[in-house]
Order: sequence, then structure tokens, then C-alpha cells
Amino acid sequence: MEKKKSARGTSQDRKKVAGGQDYEVKYESEKSGSSTDQVKKAIKTAGNSRKNVEAKLGNGKSGK
Repeated sequence: MEKKKSARGTSQDRKKVAGGQDYEVKYESEKSGSSTDQVKKAIKTAGNSRKNVEAKLGNGKSGK
């Protein structure tokens, strides 16, 4: 019997920025026009939530 594949966790993964993954930091830096060091500092201060990191870098949507 084949194990059923699940999409569980994929949307959660997209909502976070993994500071230890160079490709994710690079993607966020290119997207925001910031340096990779600025992105890593934003992750340290704001947490790894993509929304919080983008807000810290100044290109996120406000939570209104």
C-alpha cells in the first residue's frame, strides 16, 4: 500500500523565512532590495515570519 502524500505544512513554510537557508535569504534580499545582512538582522529582530521581516525591511504590507 502506497503512503498518501500530504500538502500539510507547505502553506506554513511559505509564511516563514529560514535565516539559515542562503537561497531564502537571497530571495528576500532581491525582493526587497536589501542586502543579505539586512535580511538576517531583520529575521533576528522581527522573528522568521515573512510578514514581519518584510515590514521590518520596509516593503511589507501593514496589518490594517
